[in-house]
Amino acid sequence: MDTGNAAWMLTSAALVFLMTPGVAFFYGGMVRAKAVLNMLMLSAAAISVTAIIWTFWGWSIAYAGKDIGGIFGDPATGFLLKDSMVAKDGVFTAANTSGDYPGSIDVAFQATFAMITVALITGAIAERVKYSTWMLFVALWITFDYAPMAHMVWNGGLLSPTGAISQALGAAAHDFAGGTVVHINAATAALVTVLIIGKRKGFGTQPIRPHNVPFVMLGAFLLWFGWFGFNAGSAFGANGTAGYAWVSTTAAAAAAMLAWGFTEKVRSGHYTAVGAASGMVAGLVAITPAADVVSPLWAMVIGAIAGVVTCLACGLKFKFGYDDSLDVVGVHGVGGLIGTVLIGFFGVGTGLFTGGSWRQLVVQILVALVAILYSAVVTSIIVFALEKTMGWRVTEAQEVSGIDMADQGERAYDFAGTASSVLKEVK
Repeated sequence: MDTGNAAWMLTSAALVFLMTPGVAFFYGGMVRAKAVLNMLMLSAAAISVTAIIWTFWGWSIAYAGKDIGGIFGDPATGFLLKDSMVAKDGVFTAANTSGDYPGSIDVAFQATFAMITVALITGAIAERVKYSTWMLFVALWITFDYAPMAHMVWNGGLLSPTGAISQALGAAAHDFAGGTVVHINAATAALVTVLIIGKRKGFGTQPIRPHNVPFVMLGAFLLWFGWFGFNAGSAFGANGTAGYAWVSTTAAAAAAMLAWGFTEKVRSGHYTAVGAASGMVAGLVAITPAADVVSPLWAMVIGAIAGVVTCLACGLKFKFGYDDSLDVVGVHGVGGLIGTVLIGFFGVGTGLFTGGSWRQLVVQILVALVAILYSAVVTSIIVFALEKTMGWRVTEAQEVSGIDMADQGERAYDFAGTASSVLKEVK
């Protein structure tokens, strides 16, 4: 065992864990004041429910179980982590310590990816969904969507470098840290969900603005910081690839932030803080699948393309009439597609612009399309079933008055009475 690698992977797991609180603040600042607590709670549920499901059978379906049809692993092999943990001398430790780092660390690292992926969906369904329905959705979605998707892409399944699609075309599909598994998957699920549950009251007819832009910026910076564990940690060791992934991640995020800002300036005359935060995230999303295989120049190009295109894509919801509240589709879906597909152009030695052939491009496109199809079908079944049983939405009156009071029974800024009493005492 390499203790340096072990330390880095534990650190990376902690960094990726921090990304879900980052999402909570990023989204929490973007909603109206009457829904901020609910947004934070949806992310908290994503962490907690995922942790339980991952411990019981999620890890086994994604990584530990024997492959079933290239789609998922059996849930029994790693049930309750029995493949990864062992009691020795009165304490529990990793069952496998022969690699670069203990297998138990991999369980932790991959769990944080599952948490952040399902948390991303909350941005699309903001201000209108029941907390109880969301918790059950997380359990079902991690089981039937995320874990199989991780298996298909990262554990030798259908969409992996050794999977059927790659073998048929003679080119290895590449997703370094989650362009398909995380971003395309979450965005597809988000779009399907909002199409089924419907729009917020007032969407498209009245302004719905962020209530706390500093929260948005705080969340974006936490995400950028956590992304170093997300991308550099996906090198699975303290090595040169990890160092380069840090560099390419920063270059892409920086280019995207500037490109989004310039696009906003041309369109509206302003460089907004919300735009800067969204641009950062768009660049981080786009470089995720490609962080290890594109040069610094191409990393910046990917970031710049993502910054412009995702900025424009966020307006599609008004044109087509779907209420993706906080632009999960526009940022994560479009950004994830950009990064995944552009590997076919810019990937070192395999891309069309770097001495490769059309095969890599076709593989990347096909893998993305299959991921979209799988996520759309599975999510549709889950969301529709929950809609017909528990129901997704709070009542219209509760939505208008504020979902924080309806679902959490409290307000984020409930200090009006306190302020009044203080003023009376001063007088």
